Order: sequence, then C-alpha cells, then structure tokens
Amino acid sequence: MEIQQKWLYRLVFTLLTLLIIYMIVQLAPLLSPISAMIRALVLPVGIAVLLTYLLHPLVEKMHDSGMSRPLAVLLIFLLIVFTLGFLLTIGLPSFIKQIQHAFETIPAQIRELERETQRLQQYIETLPAPLQTQTQEWRVQLVQMGESAFDQIEQAALFLIKSMFSFIVIPFLVFFFLKDHDAIRRISWYVTPRKWRDALKKYIKDVDHTFGSYIRGQLLVSLSVFIISTIGLWIIGVPYPILLGLFMGAMDLIPYFGPFIGAVPAVIIAFLQSWQLGVATIILIFVIQQIEGNILSPVIVGKTLHLHPALIILALLVGVEVGGFLGMLIAVPILAIGKVTLLHIRFHFMKD
Repeated sequence: MEIQQKWLYRLVFTLLTLLIIYMIVQLAPLLSPISAMIRALVLPVGIAVLLTYLLHPLVEKMHDSGMSRPLAVLLIFLLIVFTLGFLLTIGLPSFIKQIQHAFETIPAQIRELERETQRLQQYIETLPAPLQTQTQEWRVQLVQMGESAFDQIEQAALFLIKSMFSFIVIPFLVFFFLKDHDAIRRISWYVTPRKWRDALKKYIKDVDHTFGSYIRGQLLVSLSVFIISTIGLWIIGVPYPILLGLFMGAMDLIPYFGPFIGAVPAVIIAFLQSWQLGVATIILIFVIQQIEGNILSPVIVGKTLHLHPALIILALLVGVEVGGFLGMLIAVPILAIGKVTLLHIRFHFMKD
C-alpha cells in the first residue's frame, strides 16, 4: 500500500509539472520581456560562474595556507591582470599586424581560390558522367559548409560586439562570487530541504569530479596546442601564425572533429603560398595532433568522462545541429553532467 501511494504521488507530481510547463508555453508571448531580461543575464552570469568554478580551487589553496579570502582573490586578479598585460604588450602588436596583413591579402587569396575553383571545374567536366555528378555534389556540399562556417563566424563576431557591455561586468561578478563563496554556499545549504542535502552534496561532488576535471584539463590542452601550433607555424613560415594557432587551439576544445576543423585554414593558407609549404604544414599538424592525442590529452585530461566515443560523437552532432559552434563546445560537458544526473536519479529510485 505504501509503494502504491509513493507511485501515485510521483504520478501527480509529474502531471502537475507537465501542466505548469504547458501553461508557461502558452503564456510565453506575455513573458517575452522577462525572457529577454533573462537572456541578457545568462551570458555574463554563466561565464562568471564558470570562471569562478575554475579559479575557486586556487583560492581555496591560498585560503587554507592562512591567507584571507579577499586577499587571495585580489592577488589572483592582480596576477591575471599582469599576465594579460605582459602578453598583450608582447603579442598584441604582432597580432594587430597579422590582422591588418590578413585584411590586405585576403581579397587576393580569395581571387586565387576562385581561379583554382574554375580550374577544378574544368577538370571535373572532363570526368565520366557518374564521377562528374558525384564530384559536383561534393563540391556543392563543401561550398555550403564553407558559407555556413563564415555565417556562424560573422554572427559570433556581431554577438560579441553587442555583448561587450556584458563582458565588462564579468570580472566584478567573479570577484564577488569568489570572495563571498562561503556565504553563497551557506545560503544555498539553508534553502535546500534537509532531506535532500546529503544526496545533493554527493551529486555536486560527482559533477565536480567529472565536469571540473574535464574542463580544466581540456582548457590546458587547448592552451598547449595554441602555443605549439603558433611556434610551429612561425618556424616553417606560414603567414598569420598567431591567428591560425589561436584558431587551432580554440577548435581543440571540440573532441574528435575540432583538430581537423582547426587545421583547415592553416593548410589552405599554406598551399596558397606554395605546395612545399602546404605539405610541411600538413606534416606539422600531423605531429601536433599526435602529441595532443598521445601525450597531452592522456596525461592532462585522462579518462575523466568515462563515456563511449559513439556517445560523444552523437552529442557533438546534436550540439552542432541545435547550437552551431557553441553547441559543439558545450555538448560534451552537458552530456557528462547528464550522465551523472541519470545515475543519481536511478540510484534514488532504486533506493526507494
């Protein structure tokens, strides 16, 4: 009888939840000002929470050594400011020069690509009909993928420009989140029902172990790939080594597909200079990917996710379909959190 009451309670709770969701969907047009305000807050608050999460272990170590929390946070902020200032002082002039040079030479390189495309088109017309049809389909798909990539980059750039004011408040949010971390944790603990506290504490610990280890490790690997790629491209003489290295490092955050996406611009630009430079760039990228796949990722990230590669690939495909480039970035962390959540829900029902 007690089991039947529990399942009846769960059924009623589920029906009420679905009813509330249905009412929210129906009232969505009336709630548009509130949703616009929430969307404006999601980006700065989300980035601030992520940065707080990444910096919090360092603050805790400094605090445990006897330093006050505000002083520890202030020292970390000063260190970040000085590091960024030093890097900008050294790298910003070269970065700006590369951007200016890129804007000056990109039109000529685009014309060169158009000429190569015309030559390829002439060659395709000499192929047998079945091969010609298939090659044309591949060509159209590549053009569509390129246009889609450029559109997404343009949209991302416009979004970043529009969100510039939001980025200004992020350091202040991070500072207060880190400084008042204990107070925030106490408030969260008090507003949580007593019977949920132990389970929620274990859930947060498991999420932190899976998500935190992956994110911190992946960021460190991405930074390493950026440094190695920039130095390697500069040594062999590929134009725009900082820009291309930065792109390769950012793409490395995407599992499996990211390194290949990041390599495309470097290979194209290298081949536009000479075929020898193009071949050297392919060899360099192959070496970098071997270092990343066999040394950096296993040592730094390890197997923290414990997810089958097929699940990760499916998550990436869903992510790119739903949210484009941003969707690919957050697909795997969301999958990892979802796995931990499902395991805890399963454990909860089995316990009942």
